[in-house]
Amino acid sequence: MAAWSVRDMPDQRGRNAVVTGANSGLGYVTARELARRGARVVLACRSEARGRDAVERLRTEVPQAEVELGSLDLGDLASVRAFAAWLPYERLDLLVNNAGVMAMPYGVTADGFETQFGVNHLGHFALTGLVLPRLLAAGDRTPGPRVVTVSSMAHLLGTVDLGDLNSGRSYRRWVAYGRSKTANLLFTHELARRLAAAGADVVAAAAHPGYASTNLQTAGPRAEGRRTAERMMALGNRVLAQPAEAGALPALYAATAPGVRPDSFTGPSLAMWRGAPAPSWRAPWTRDDRVAARLWTASEELTGVSYDDLKV
Repeated sequence: MAAWSVRDMPDQRGRNAVVTGANSGLGYVTARELARRGARVVLACRSEARGRDAVERLRTEVPQAEVELGSLDLGDLASVRAFAAWLPYERLDLLVNNAGVMAMPYGVTADGFETQFGVNHLGHFALTGLVLPRLLAAGDRTPGPRVVTVSSMAHLLGTVDLGDLNSGRSYRRWVAYGRSKTANLLFTHELARRLAAAGADVVAAAAHPGYASTNLQTAGPRAEGRRTAERMMALGNRVLAQPAEAGALPALYAATAPGVRPDSFTGPSLAMWRGAPAPSWRAPWTRDDRVAARLWTASEELTGVSYDDLKV
């Protein structure tokens, strides 16, 4: 894969897109660049105030942008359902499952799920299932519709524990984060399989940003008042991380580049850390058919969202 940048993005005019967590960081850059190329973009944000600020900033940077704000709290399934019902597009060409939390102190979502598993995986699982009919309706367009789910190098910390998905027996923040990122890849793997079995013209792919400087790293320590850890994370962002503009490139590649394959995993080219988008190595457990199918079944039961169009 030759070095790829936003200059290589194809024209996105006529495409409808949703980007979760688009008020800052990787999500904001992703939404902005899609809009710059002509896509109509919904910035799906939990905070209405930060979302409004992001929309105003984006319209300043890209005056011709067709963007609007959607209210979405991935930690509340009622909010996910309300967002999907509100979504103004009959056809959806692109869903970028970007939002997430990282290494947070133990907590639960509005529905009682461990926060990282509930937000990073279950919220996006439910959202994708609820908007799937709109993605399928866009299948006659070129390029075809795509679902891009943002995972992380931290998936290497471990596979999901099917007997303790909500970390009820023990909780280690980084292990729980890694498992939620593995869940993202297992979800992509099983979604790609089911789409292929149904003959659907929708590509499910995954991406990761490497080490990108966003507010994700400092949110956990800040929530607990761990000032030293917060300062260390901020220092790492300044010294070691690549900027959000570079970290967003793998997701933008997976979302727009020609020939992206189902169940592919795109990340930075240099040791999965930084650089132009390239095929990324992933742990073998993220392609375990049995575990992926069992996680899918559990996710349907936990969220109450059934992918009726992809019954296999």
